[in-house]
Amino acid sequence: MSLFRLDASIRVEGSASREIADIVEREWRSGNPDAPVTRRHVGTEPIPATSWAEAVSGSYLPADQRTPAQAEAAALAATLADELADAEALLFAVPLYNFGVSQHVKSYVDMVITDPRFGPRAEAPTTGKPAVLVTVRGGNYSAGTPREGWDHATSWMRRILEDVWGMDLRVVERDFTLVGVNPALDSFAELAAELKQTAEREAAEHGRLLSSARVAA
Repeated sequence: MSLFRLDASIRVEGSASREIADIVEREWRSGNPDAPVTRRHVGTEPIPATSWAEAVSGSYLPADQRTPAQAEAAALAATLADELADAEALLFAVPLYNFGVSQHVKSYVDMVITDPRFGPRAEAPTTGKPAVLVTVRGGNYSAGTPREGWDHATSWMRRILEDVWGMDLRVVERDFTLVGVNPALDSFAELAAELKQTAEREAAEHGRLLSSARVAA
């Protein structure tokens, strides 16, 4: 059962989203010890900023009439789409940046959607596939907090992964990842530790489910 994993953090060491996603992958790996993993690190190896415009403009032209830049963008979109289509399970680690998804994630999603297989009117080849979305937030955005409703990333990612690409999605969320980093949040250390433990427990559970799940018929 092959796995596709996307990481969107701009950090490698000390990344909270990678840490939680590692738990999901570890549990998935326990049930699939020899299965291949395809990795895409859009936070540290971003999609070129001009690729989407080139892919869109080139999509209106026959392949033999596209500029080299348009042809290259179309090839990149096809590669990204292939990575998703070929995987049997999927894992996305996407932190909240400035109340939304980062430019890296938006560029990635835009590029995938330029491939005809993932367009708005297509039934995506990821339909029914088991997937986990890991999202982390520096503050606390849960119900009843001052930041409730400020997370514009998680709902957007759910729309893309569940509604546009048809995945059978589970979500792990962790708040207060900046506790211990930002002194202004030191008073929330106990709550942050509890939230971390809860997220780790859910990540392990979802990883086990990801390991045993199969694409819906």
